[in-house]
Amino acid sequence: MATGKWSLFADRFEARKPASEMTKLDAILDFFAFITISIGYIIQSIFYTIFGWPEKDLNGELCVITGGGGGLGRLLAMRLVRLGVKVILWDISQQGLDESKKIVDSMGGWCRSQIVDISKRQEVYKAAEDIKNQYGNVTLLINNAGVLSGRALLDTPDHLIERSFNVNVIAHFWTVKAFLPTMIEKDHGHIVTIASMAGHVGIAKLIDYCSTKFAAVGFDEALRLELEVMGIKNIHTSVICPYFIQATGMFDDVNSRWVNTLSSNDVADRIIEAVRKNEKMALIPWYFNIMLILKTIFPWGCTSGFLRRLVPDATPQHLLTTPVSTPSITKQEEMQFMNNNNHHVLNNNNNNNDKETTLIKRMAATIEGERVL
Repeated sequence: MATGKWSLFADRFEARKPASEMTKLDAILDFFAFITISIGYIIQSIFYTIFGWPEKDLNGELCVITGGGGGLGRLLAMRLVRLGVKVILWDISQQGLDESKKIVDSMGGWCRSQIVDISKRQEVYKAAEDIKNQYGNVTLLINNAGVLSGRALLDTPDHLIERSFNVNVIAHFWTVKAFLPTMIEKDHGHIVTIASMAGHVGIAKLIDYCSTKFAAVGFDEALRLELEVMGIKNIHTSVICPYFIQATGMFDDVNSRWVNTLSSNDVADRIIEAVRKNEKMALIPWYFNIMLILKTIFPWGCTSGFLRRLVPDATPQHLLTTPVSTPSITKQEEMQFMNNNNHHVLNNNNNNNDKETTLIKRMAATIEGERVL
């Protein structure tokens, strides 16, 4: 039972008439066709869950990873090159890119790097055109880069809120628009969105972050549906939603109860598995699927009580001594600080290098609670 065959079979029975032209009989027949097709998808899912989902070969793919200068982006690159993938890393940290490339090169992998500020669409479009001219068509895009402020809403400077949206979700529009046309032309590709469990539940002091991750989850779902409506079958999308990840300099010491924070290496392994299996959504850990179902069933008081106990405080402990009532940092001061340290943004989830993690923590404390992934 091939994964794509049932989809092709099911499409033949979709109602093709506009709603205004459908009779009552057409509507009834369409409804029963939908029920029959849905049962088929459920049976297919059960079959593969029991016997294992088929994994595709990634050898020869050309992949762009945003936020590739460290952390999760670096870990994904290391795994992808082992599978024969050619990797291009994007980041705004030259130091981070150099370190990532050195590691990947030492593994015998094919790796290139580019300084790209993904919040600026013209930089994205130009870098994408350069890649096409020099290396060919990108077939795997991993939107991984992200940033976080980690303060209560009224204590968060406006420009940090804007930056969270520009990097965490609006940049996805630019990267996808840059690479999707050639994917459609070749009828081959995969777009991966690294979101978060914060894209499904709200957490206090993460309002900007949660909002962007909710948007990222919606972006992936709408894009997938749009591709299906266009009849495009061989371009896949996956959204990855992990819980708090260790070794990022961001959530390392977050006050989390009942559920342990995640190993960055385990998350990287799970992402590669999801890509190879064309999974639509991967919640990490898996049992959060059950929790999301319960969220829709139980009253708000139950959800609120659970979340407040699960994450009593989303601000890492090493930042609690930082003033929260006077977010006075300016954009100029932020840029001056970043230039002096030559290390601005890492990926949106994790970093297994202790020295680099310490640097991120020091940066986070210095700029009044802003944390850079």
